[in-house]
Amino acid sequence: MAGEARRTAADKTLDVLEALARHRSIAEISEVTSLPKPTVHRILQTLVQRGFARYLGRGSYTGGPRILTLVGSHQREVDLPNQALPTLEELREETDWTVHFALLTGDEAVYAAKLEADRPYRLASRVGMSLALHSTSVGKSVLASLPEESVLALLKRTGMPARTESTHTDPAKLLEELAAVRRRGYAEDHEENEAGVIAVGAPVFDHSGTAVGGMSAATLSNFSDVDALAGCGRAVAAAARRFSLTLGAPAHRSGLTPGRPDSSG
Repeated sequence: MAGEARRTAADKTLDVLEALARHRSIAEISEVTSLPKPTVHRILQTLVQRGFARYLGRGSYTGGPRILTLVGSHQREVDLPNQALPTLEELREETDWTVHFALLTGDEAVYAAKLEADRPYRLASRVGMSLALHSTSVGKSVLASLPEESVLALLKRTGMPARTESTHTDPAKLLEELAAVRRRGYAEDHEENEAGVIAVGAPVFDHSGTAVGGMSAATLSNFSDVDALAGCGRAVAAAARRFSLTLGAPAHRSGLTPGRPDSSG
């Protein structure tokens, strides 16, 4: 353990919480964390109040129910990329494009899974890469599932920086495109996020009907045409809908509904 003077309050709390997994008494936790017993006692009292610890009596503590709640919530997100792989494999086979699954994280998305196409090139996308919502097919498909006021509020927070010469930087123009996305059921990216790369994307919804991310298929622009783009877009929309249904999304909230800006997609 680092010296107490070098540890923040958050460090001390996390040290106690980690020690609680194997130790029960204040004396034991104090020893393994190198924290004074009064400090350990104070932290444990806070953890009990917040539901992260439970007092067993006679100076003994154990983990609280709040830990299980958080584990359940985060475990589901951690598992989502693996759950998406069978659908991504089917989508890659159907489109012969590189396919992705991205998770919504705050005001951006992050690639959580990627399967390369059997092509003589590799796209620059990678797992862990952050994505702006206004310039990517996944991002625009998620935005299309939101009410207009939510989209405008997000754009006010993030701005609309140009990634390429084709990136939409005007909120009004983007709103027009989102209306088209809802009509089609999927979003298109015409070299708006990366020069030379086109993509199609559709949102993925959870059991509450909330967009948690999306799926996309991408390729180099000189390897495709308008007909292929539309076909791949429909395939992505169908794949995202299938995966949404496996997550428990209500049937009426598992795909973008034409003309309804607050519908799922």
